[in-house]
Parts: sequence; C-alpha cells; structure tokens
Amino acid sequence: METKDQRYLVQQNKRVDDGKKPPVFAKVMRSKEGKFEGVSFIKNKEKATVMTIADAEEVIAWATTKKGNAHEYDTRIICVGQ
Repeated sequence: METKDQRYLVQQNKRVDDGKKPPVFAKVMRSKEGKFEGVSFIKNKEKATVMTIADAEEVIAWATTKKGNAHEYDTRIICVGQ
C-alpha cells in the first residue's frame, strides 16, 4: 500500500509589506466527494492544509487565477517544517 507524500503547505506573503504582517497559509475547501472547490488563506499555520506537491500546485493555480488581488502576494510551496 502506497502512502501519499503529504508534507507541503502553501504560504502567501504580501509583496508591498514592511515586514509587520505575518504570512498566511492555505486551507483547502473540498466537497463531500473530495472535489477541490477553492482555498481560504488563514493566519494559523497549524490549521492549514498539509498536502501533496500536486495539490499545492493546484492551490497556487487557483489562487493566481481566482483571487482578485493575487498580484499583491508572493505565493509559494513550503515544507511543513519551514
């Protein structure tokens, strides 16, 4: 039985920030069937969704196309321990 490599988070930092705002982390919203529906960005790293690299790439694609002010943020994939 193969286990999924789930150890990544998606983090956003405001680009024009003076260093006072903490980063936010992605919490993935899924339907009851497990279908991807969207993302919320939350401050609490412990409540963020830990995901595979493929899921993290899907989150970044969603955030850059669906989030109106996406150009104001740097979005990146980080390992859980970072």
